[in-house]
Amino acid sequence: MKRIKELQDFIGQQATEVTDFDEEIVRHLIEKVTVFADHFTVEFKSGVSVDITE
Repeated sequence: MKRIKELQDFIGQQATEVTDFDEEIVRHLIEKVTVFADHFTVEFKSGVSVDITE
């Protein structure tokens, strides 16, 4: 719960529109990215994983 609260606070402090790459946001939100031949998977620190095929 503490980690979720920290992430919520961090996100709340960010600008509402992301127009440029922000390394600080990436480091707070993303655990790892795994690249496969036909897709890649983004794993967030929250435990959510997203497969990207395009």
